[in-house]
Amino acid sequence: MEPASTLADRLDAALPQTQCTRCGYPDCKAYAQAMANGEAEINRCPPGGAEGIQRLSAITGRAALALDTTCGIEGPRNLAIIDEAWCIGCTLCIKACPADCIVGASKLMHTVIEAQCTGCELCVPVCPVDCISMVAVTGVATGWQAWSAPQADEARERYAWHQQRMQRDKAENEERLAAKAQHKLADLQQHSSITDPDMLAAKKAVIDAALARARVKRAAADQA
Repeated sequence: MEPASTLADRLDAALPQTQCTRCGYPDCKAYAQAMANGEAEINRCPPGGAEGIQRLSAITGRAALALDTTCGIEGPRNLAIIDEAWCIGCTLCIKACPADCIVGASKLMHTVIEAQCTGCELCVPVCPVDCISMVAVTGVATGWQAWSAPQADEARERYAWHQQRMQRDKAENEERLAAKAQHKLADLQQHSSITDPDMLAAKKAVIDAALARARVKRAAADQA
């Protein structure tokens, strides 16, 4: 019997890598692992469509099923379009995009790099001013007819970079907060009425532990 990890890798390679989460899992890799573990059916990926189900069927040996419409329907590939006149520069869409294909800065207009957009739609619900729309760009072509292996490979690489960046940003933020708390503690030690050495030592231990965790996460992100 094929090891689950190897099977999961093969299933992941057969998915379109839109990272849309419509399958009910946080990303394509998690869905692939669930299928390999026998925890998920092979018909939960609308972007892959009927052809995608056939590919997963061939890999798993399971019977091909009709697409589970509770996950969505097969359709043309969509492109996210930001209405520049309404964009307030909140950056929420940038954080939500799994392919890092939205560029912009805080309080400045954002735009989508069309060639890199996977059509995942994750940017739409987070926009507070409803200025993002999805436009079909592949005509009548749907599923894998509207996508390609090179596009999926690039999307996978961009998602891996996105995950690494998010992990590094989180670690750096935790490190900044812990350092700020450490400075606050030092100030308390010098000027506060708190004289209990055990209390101060306990607070310092908590802050030092938080700093250590943040540095470990940052190092892991840099090595990924």
